[in-house]
Amino acid sequence: MLAGLSATPKSLSSKYFYDDEGSRLFQRIMKLPEYYLTGCENEIFAEQADDIYRSFANDGGGFDLIELGAGDGTKTAVLIDHFLKRHADISYSPIDISQEALDELTAKFKAEFPSLKMNALNGDYFKILDSLRYVGGRRKVLLFLGSNIGNFNREQSVDFFRQLRAVMNDNDLLFVGFDLQKDPHVIVAAYDDLQGVTAKFNLNLLTRINRELGGHFDPEKFIHYANYRPIEGSARSFLISREEQTVRIDALSREFHFAQWEPIFMEISQKYSLSFIAWLAEESGFSIDQNFFDGRRYYCDSLWSVNSGRR
Repeated sequence: MLAGLSATPKSLSSKYFYDDEGSRLFQRIMKLPEYYLTGCENEIFAEQADDIYRSFANDGGGFDLIELGAGDGTKTAVLIDHFLKRHADISYSPIDISQEALDELTAKFKAEFPSLKMNALNGDYFKILDSLRYVGGRRKVLLFLGSNIGNFNREQSVDFFRQLRAVMNDNDLLFVGFDLQKDPHVIVAAYDDLQGVTAKFNLNLLTRINRELGGHFDPEKFIHYANYRPIEGSARSFLISREEQTVRIDALSREFHFAQWEPIFMEISQKYSLSFIAWLAEESGFSIDQNFFDGRRYYCDSLWSVNSGRR
């Protein structure tokens, strides 16, 4: 918080959106009619689950599904249901920073899939993955769905994938969701919905700062604003101060001044071309095995294998 609010321009990291309330709000966002990403990925899973299974199973072998940022697991449930109906030998380990989200997911999946071997893990992706690196000897399939990778810029994305590559064995796979470039009007609507849920999601971070760090933000004095830059292929979200104001954060023993209409940069949501996806895989030490698309080609789930020639 200190680094972001002391910078010019001010910024806050989107990874702090996901306290328990933030996770609940994001579940609402995924159900909004404007938020096409969830529907697109659901379509891919529902219509191409058999092809995805064959790609994961490698001639019927067992594998461990490890999902990064699992949320409520709605989309993943479509795949797991299909895999279990094929009597696949699988286990499922969702990783999330929200314990509440994991508790709800565990209760839901245990009721829906009583035979599923499941181990929910709360914490940082890389620390947990590193601890799992030498556990068991069979294939691990890492799931990073919902275009969560879009929250990183180009350099951060390569660094993230390289860190994943470093904790993966040569037989492991990475399955990543990418939101593709499309009509800019469709993209903007997804990040500025008519019901204002996305605005509440962004503003909740100010409430979290108040609760956890003794902040004195008045969320009513800020507005949510989103736009899309087609040349860069990125949607961006901001909170903008409605008035000149000074806000104290007790835990930092600091006050922060905001000019009227001054923005706080909150989040980037990158949209991808297929050539960009191929470049990311190559730069990070992976090879693309297969791309799965929805009917409108709004979205791509890309399956990557480890490029054993690169480390």
